[in-house]
Amino acid sequence: MARYDAFLLLSFGGPEGPQDVLPFLRNVTAGRNVPPERLEQVAEHYYAFGGVSPINQQCRDLAAAIEKDFQASGIGLPVYWGNRNWEPYLTDTVARMAADGVRDALAFVTSAYSSYSSCRQYLDDIARARAAVGADAPRIGKLRQFFNHPGFIEPHAAAVAQAASTLPTAGWDLVFTAHSIPAGMSAASGPAGNAYPAQLAEAARLVAAAAGYQRPWHLAYSSRSGPPAQPWLEPDVSDCIAGLAAAGSTGVVVSPIGFVSDHMEVRFDLDVEAARAAAGAGLAFARAATPGTGPRFVSMITELVRERLDGTAPLSLGVLGPGQDSCPAGCCGQGAARPGPAAR
Repeated sequence: MARYDAFLLLSFGGPEGPQDVLPFLRNVTAGRNVPPERLEQVAEHYYAFGGVSPINQQCRDLAAAIEKDFQASGIGLPVYWGNRNWEPYLTDTVARMAADGVRDALAFVTSAYSSYSSCRQYLDDIARARAAVGADAPRIGKLRQFFNHPGFIEPHAAAVAQAASTLPTAGWDLVFTAHSIPAGMSAASGPAGNAYPAQLAEAARLVAAAAGYQRPWHLAYSSRSGPPAQPWLEPDVSDCIAGLAAAGSTGVVVSPIGFVSDHMEVRFDLDVEAARAAAGAGLAFARAATPGTGPRFVSMITELVRERLDGTAPLSLGVLGPGQDSCPAGCCGQGAARPGPAAR
């Protein structure tokens, strides 16, 4: 087995105050010719929460939980943290790793699925950071995707059951949500039969079964951006909720299966916009929690590391098999375009 001497938590990043919001959004949309007025519009989502995305603090908490679990499991890897779009920037983190003498690191990306923006782009980020640091930059191997790992499915299933227990109705519908991406990018994501929508559907199926939900469930999307004429994955979660109400539903549990923690898409698109859509349609509404820093999710990260450290057999549920840790030729391309400004 390969020898590793560090662990890297790699995430999207987010603003931590009103002054950070527009610079952060400019980082996210660099090179995409997004109109300033669109950035101002998305910025309002952040200002409604004090200009702070929850993702950075959740990464701090996750890094601390990983360190604790590593210690309890006898894994002696120091934990580093770097972001794509905000401090601590990945390049700065890789430079610090090099200065500390790190030579071979394992990276855990806070995205469970295949697509350009959730997989290949992180590999590109690592390559750029290493090139910027130079010859002393450590080698960094990405841990595999984990959309069907028991440590991802079980927390989501427990969260669905807990959310359902708060509803005043037994006739509730279950809606899973994820970040929408352009249809062209979706078509280029993952190997045939195992692309982004297929992985989401498999994870949703596994969570519904584990939660004991026996009725048909629904998969919807949030945070669509880009030109109106460009096709993106649908339906929008608010449109899905309206359709369920028209069909006679009395309540809805929304499970953010596309996320590992409460990004701004969860806090705004679900807790604000989807909740408002449900209230307007007369539906009881509950949003299931994300795995966050829950012990089963943290132990999953340790298990992924063990796979690389000592060859522990990879765990997965369902029919798609263990996720991949790299993109084969023709996999996870950009398609027609990258997503526009994410409301993270």
